[in-house]
Amino acid sequence: MSAALLLFGYAFLSNVALAVLPHEPAVIWYGARLGVWPTALIATAGTVLAGVVDHRLGVPLLARIKSRPGGPAPLVERAFRRWPFLILALSGLTPLPFFPFKLLALTTGYPLDRYAGAVAARCLPRYALLAWLGAAVRLPLWLFVAMFALLIIPSLRLVSWPTRAAT
Repeated sequence: MSAALLLFGYAFLSNVALAVLPHEPAVIWYGARLGVWPTALIATAGTVLAGVVDHRLGVPLLARIKSRPGGPAPLVERAFRRWPFLILALSGLTPLPFFPFKLLALTTGYPLDRYAGAVAARCLPRYALLAWLGAAVRLPLWLFVAMFALLIIPSLRLVSWPTRAAT
């Protein structure tokens, strides 16, 4: 399988729904192997496809289960309704996780085409910087493994671990 297809698939899997896989090490890794712009564009395409899938499945689902009291919308939601594209696009420049912004877009019914554009605007500069880091600084494999392990730790709380029964 080609490196570009692997990167595309990994970018999709690490960004669809509430994915637990970190994408940063993969983008840095492929930046050194595919080049900055091919890596950034391929990873962005995989992320945008994940966003389209999330939107197509999430908006109808959230519309059915959403129960909203009649009070005013929270400040964050009001700000999002006013500048949704800007908030989604700029969220890539923050260390905050993307899922709260994704959830706002899906619960407010933000249009798919604008959402996909905002996801692309959010990811392309970030992925280009990560790919540039991979191309500019040759990092050893052990460092990628360590980065992956550190970045996946927060997701491990989502895993259901077996417990021993009391005897």
